[in-house]
Amino acid sequence: MDLRKALVIDLLDSGEYQSLLRGEPKTCGMRSGRVFLKPGEDCGEHSTGQKEELLVFLSGSGQAEIEGELLDVGAGKVVYIPPETTHNIKNNSDTQALSYIYCVAPAGQTGEKL
Repeated sequence: MDLRKALVIDLLDSGEYQSLLRGEPKTCGMRSGRVFLKPGEDCGEHSTGQKEELLVFLSGSGQAEIEGELLDVGAGKVVYIPPETTHNIKNNSDTQALSYIYCVAPAGQTGEKL
């Protein structure tokens, strides 16, 4: 019997990092959190490894550096980052926080259909 169930999570207005999903046992491997970057901060360059990642930007503006390419990001934008991809998110604003939700999941085989 599979004990995983659908769930609803309230987003907090604290202005601090918030863990949303932590993988097993509540999910099949997906992890998620809400990130707040203060002006000038970045999340730190890292790789997706064997996972794929989706970023949903809620407020502010900044830049995503993905494999050396700079992309403008911010409120109302969504970014997909494939497996084995080096990336970093930076808040390049002088005044406003950059907020986004990330969702990371184990990557399926190429060509696999839902």
